[in-house]
Amino acid sequence: MAISTLEHVNIRTPDLEATRRFFVEVIGLEEGPRPAFGFPGAWLYCGDTAVIHLIGDTSRPTREGSGTVDHVAFGATDFAGFVDRLERHGTPYEVRDVPGGEIRQVFVHDPNGVKVEINFRSW
Repeated sequence: MAISTLEHVNIRTPDLEATRRFFVEVIGLEEGPRPAFGFPGAWLYCGDTAVIHLIGDTSRPTREGSGTVDHVAFGATDFAGFVDRLERHGTPYEVRDVPGGEIRQVFVHDPNGVKVEINFRSW
Protein backbone atom coordinates (compact mmCIF):
# COMPACT_ATOMS: atom_id res chain seq x y z
CA MET A 1 0.00 0.00 0.00
CA ALA A 2 1.14 3.53 -0.78
CA ILE A 3 -0.46 6.80 0.27
CA SER A 4 -1.47 8.62 -2.90
CA THR A 5 -3.28 11.81 -1.83
CA LEU A 6 -4.47 13.94 1.05
CA GLU A 7 -8.27 13.62 1.08
CA HIS A 8 -9.33 16.49 3.36
CA VAL A 9 -8.71 18.51 6.50
CA ASN A 10 -11.43 18.60 9.17
CA ILE A 11 -11.91 21.79 11.19
CA ARG A 12 -14.14 21.98 14.26
CA THR A 13 -15.51 25.46 14.76
CA PRO A 14 -17.84 27.23 17.19
CA ASP A 15 -18.75 29.65 14.36
CA LEU A 16 -19.63 27.49 11.36
CA GLU A 17 -20.96 30.34 9.22
CA ALA A 18 -17.95 32.64 9.69
CA THR A 19 -15.58 29.78 8.93
CA ARG A 20 -17.57 28.73 5.85
CA ARG A 21 -17.58 32.33 4.58
CA PHE A 22 -13.81 32.65 5.12
CA PHE A 23 -12.97 29.56 3.07
CA VAL A 24 -15.50 30.42 0.33
CA GLU A 25 -15.24 34.22 0.06
CA VAL A 26 -11.61 34.79 1.11
CA ILE A 27 -9.80 31.59 0.12
CA GLY A 28 -12.00 30.83 -2.92
CA LEU A 29 -13.22 27.28 -2.29
CA GLU A 30 -16.76 26.29 -3.27
CA GLU A 31 -19.40 24.81 -0.98
CA GLY A 32 -20.72 21.52 -2.27
CA PRO A 33 -22.60 18.33 -1.41
CA ARG A 34 -22.29 16.90 2.10
CA PRO A 35 -23.89 13.73 3.48
CA ALA A 36 -26.81 14.26 5.89
CA PHE A 37 -24.83 13.75 9.09
CA GLY A 38 -26.66 14.30 12.37
CA PHE A 39 -24.60 17.40 13.19
CA PRO A 40 -24.05 20.78 11.47
CA GLY A 41 -21.24 21.21 8.99
CA ALA A 42 -20.14 22.04 5.47
CA TRP A 43 -17.88 20.51 2.84
CA LEU A 44 -15.77 22.92 0.82
CA TYR A 45 -14.41 21.90 -2.55
CA CYS A 46 -11.37 22.54 -4.72
CA GLY A 47 -12.56 21.24 -8.08
CA ASP A 48 -14.17 17.85 -7.51
CA THR A 49 -12.56 17.21 -4.10
CA ALA A 50 -14.00 18.25 -0.74
CA VAL A 51 -10.69 19.42 0.77
CA ILE A 52 -12.06 21.14 3.88
CA HIS A 53 -14.71 19.51 6.09
CA LEU A 54 -16.22 21.84 8.67
CA ILE A 55 -18.02 20.71 11.80
CA GLY A 56 -20.09 23.19 13.79
CA ASP A 57 -19.10 22.39 17.37
CA THR A 58 -19.73 24.73 20.28
CA SER A 59 -19.22 22.03 22.92
CA ARG A 60 -15.55 22.74 23.49
CA PRO A 61 -13.45 25.88 23.30
CA THR A 62 -11.02 26.40 20.46
CA ARG A 63 -7.62 28.01 20.64
CA GLU A 64 -5.41 29.56 18.01
CA GLY A 65 -3.30 27.16 16.03
CA SER A 66 -3.81 23.61 15.00
CA GLY A 67 -2.07 21.69 17.75
CA THR A 68 0.81 19.75 16.28
CA VAL A 69 -0.41 20.46 12.74
CA ASP A 70 0.93 23.91 11.94
CA HIS A 71 -1.03 24.79 8.80
CA VAL A 72 -3.01 23.75 5.72
CA ALA A 73 -1.55 24.62 2.29
CA PHE A 74 -3.12 25.12 -1.14
CA GLY A 75 -1.59 25.81 -4.54
CA ALA A 76 -3.05 28.75 -6.47
CA THR A 77 -2.67 31.13 -9.38
CA ASP A 78 -3.20 34.91 -9.70
CA PHE A 79 -1.18 36.25 -6.76
CA ALA A 80 -2.27 39.86 -7.35
CA GLY A 81 -5.95 38.89 -7.58
CA PHE A 82 -5.73 36.87 -4.37
CA VAL A 83 -4.02 39.69 -2.44
CA ASP A 84 -6.69 42.07 -3.76
CA ARG A 85 -9.37 39.69 -2.42
CA LEU A 86 -7.68 39.63 1.01
CA GLU A 87 -7.51 43.43 1.05
CA ARG A 88 -11.22 43.77 0.11
CA HIS A 89 -12.17 41.42 2.97
CA GLY A 90 -9.86 43.16 5.44
CA THR A 91 -8.03 39.87 6.05
CA PRO A 92 -4.55 40.25 7.56
CA TYR A 93 -1.88 38.32 5.67
CA GLU A 94 1.85 37.76 5.40
CA VAL A 95 3.79 37.24 2.16
CA ARG A 96 7.02 35.22 2.04
CA ASP A 97 9.22 34.11 -0.83
CA VAL A 98 10.77 30.64 -0.52
CA PRO A 99 14.58 31.08 -0.52
CA GLY A 100 16.19 29.85 -3.71
CA GLY A 101 12.85 28.84 -5.13
CA GLU A 102 10.14 30.12 -7.34
CA ILE A 103 7.33 30.02 -4.80
CA ARG A 104 5.65 33.02 -3.20
CA GLN A 105 3.59 32.16 -0.13
CA VAL A 106 0.67 33.99 1.45
CA PHE A 107 -0.28 33.12 5.04
CA VAL A 108 -3.68 33.92 6.58
CA HIS A 109 -5.67 32.64 9.56
CA ASP A 110 -9.28 31.46 9.51
CA PRO A 111 -11.77 32.63 12.19
CA ASN A 112 -10.62 29.74 14.44
CA GLY A 113 -6.93 30.61 14.22
CA VAL A 114 -6.09 27.83 11.73
CA LYS A 115 -3.14 28.95 9.60
CA VAL A 116 -3.71 28.65 5.84
CA GLU A 117 -0.83 28.85 3.34
CA ILE A 118 -1.44 29.68 -0.32
CA ASN A 119 1.45 28.91 -2.70
CA PHE A 120 1.92 30.72 -6.01
CA ARG A 121 4.46 29.26 -8.43
CA SER A 122 4.21 32.20 -10.78
CA TRP A 123 3.21 35.70 -9.86
